This record gives sequence, structure tokens and C-alpha cells, in this order.
Amino acid sequence: MEFLKDLWMFTKERKKFWLAPIVIVLVFIGLLAIFASSGSAGAFIYTLF
Repeated sequence: MEFLKDLWMFTKERKKFWLAPIVIVLVFIGLLAIFASSGSAGAFIYTLF
């Protein structure tokens, strides 16, 4: 959680709010990769691509 707090402070101080969508997409892809290893979610990811 400390990393997310530091990242938010960085974007707020430096006015780099364009980083927010990039971070959100990367987190979403990471979550998909984690759930893909659980089995049936692999078929879901296959349909996305």
C-alpha cells in the first residue's frame, strides 16, 4: 500500500495525471494474469485476444 501512496503523491505533485489510466490498465492485466492461472479464466482471456 505504501507504493500506491507514493505513486499517488508523485502524480499529484508533478501533475502527471495521465499516468493513472496506464497504471489502471497494468493492474487490470496483472489481475487477469493471476486469475488465468486458476483455470477457467484462461478461456476468458483467450476470447479477449
